[in-house]
Amino acid sequence: MTETSVSNTSAAITIIGGGLAGSEAAWQVAQSGFKVLLYEMRPSTLTGAHLSGDLAELVCSNSLGSNLPDRASGVLKNELRQLKSMLLECAEASALPGGAALAVDREAFARMVTQKIENHPHIKVVREELKEIPQTPVIIASGPLTSESLSQSIAKLSGEEHLFFFDAIAPIIHAESINMNIAFRASRYGKGDSDAGDYINCPFSKDEYYSFVHELQSAERIELRSFEEAIRTGVKAGQFFEGCLPIEVIAERGIDSLAFGPMRPVGLRDPRTGRGSFAVVQLRQDNLAGSLYNLVGFQTNLKFPEQKRILRMIPGLENAEFERLGQMHRNTFIASPKLLRPTLQHITRDDLFFAGQITGVEGYMGNIATGLLAGINAARLLGYKQPITLPHETMLGALCHYITNASLKDFQPMKANFGILPALALEKRVGKRERSKLYAERAGKVLNEFLVIE
Repeated sequence: MTETSVSNTSAAITIIGGGLAGSEAAWQVAQSGFKVLLYEMRPSTLTGAHLSGDLAELVCSNSLGSNLPDRASGVLKNELRQLKSMLLECAEASALPGGAALAVDREAFARMVTQKIENHPHIKVVREELKEIPQTPVIIASGPLTSESLSQSIAKLSGEEHLFFFDAIAPIIHAESINMNIAFRASRYGKGDSDAGDYINCPFSKDEYYSFVHELQSAERIELRSFEEAIRTGVKAGQFFEGCLPIEVIAERGIDSLAFGPMRPVGLRDPRTGRGSFAVVQLRQDNLAGSLYNLVGFQTNLKFPEQKRILRMIPGLENAEFERLGQMHRNTFIASPKLLRPTLQHITRDDLFFAGQITGVEGYMGNIATGLLAGINAARLLGYKQPITLPHETMLGALCHYITNASLKDFQPMKANFGILPALALEKRVGKRERSKLYAERAGKVLNEFLVIE
């Protein structure tokens, strides 16, 4: 659809992208009484990473991070509860056992969000690719897999080249193919909702671990043709976000890197024997039926035959059947420190907002949160109110401050963490756990005070 036809609709705002950020933004604007035109190119145009045409489909993990109130992700969730996030409500309604984390049935979650968006009287979903940025009010939440046409339109507007990094997704296996004579159920340090434990754990002996890593280090990988074009055009290429490193990249850093990373065995003992293990691979429930499990932290870009061969070296997965193998896809984000304000508005256009992973926030909750703020601010602008800048002491305010104030020299995607919050004014030194609790309490208090004023 062209810019002219978009501007001729009765919609107050156009939102590009029906992922986590776009869906939340659409809901917030619509709940304020304004009409929304939500463009989502799937399923007519596929991304290579998504599997369905549902809105808010989770591509990587099915975990939305910690629910604990003194963890950074938990602080952000509490803020979103106060701000009435629709997607967080859907996530909690489709939750699965996940220990201290909020894990969801990804299909149930996406279906629930899709139904709410499609049934909202103020939202019209258009299933086609929007290739140009409209001159009318718009929120761009096209995500890390932004189409080439829209990417060019954004680059034309900003005058800046995009930054790229490559992300990888973890395999999913069928539960019935797990050998439970070897694997065992447990959560770290016994935390979780069920007595048996929310995770399935595959234990390694020292010899099994080193054999596994040796094969991983020498395994064949899928060639990344995108690198060639990235290097040719001068784009920063070959970057991985540290939180989503493929296991083979971690293994290159040293023989014990995985044992201190995603395969660390701390807090896990086989309840049948009481013994620990040298290393462990954890499996997390991926659907409500409990028939699918994903390999936690096991993003990979190995060739498919190699994935099957090496992952079946994991004790308990010797006969694993795969629902989905790991793969790598390009994530795109803009130079937000030069292009955006903390309100998520473009520096030269008040009615142009960006939200989600394209802004440089990482993690599902960060995407939802920035979509929520962009939606709130777009609705305020449409209602002739001043868009809000959340206090830096809140987790969402700190995220928005980071992506709009970081140095471009080393600008990298950022997840919610206590390190981006202003330092606490403490009279004496306190431990990490107590400090996290104080950060969480301050964030909640500051947000409450801010909302009362607003």
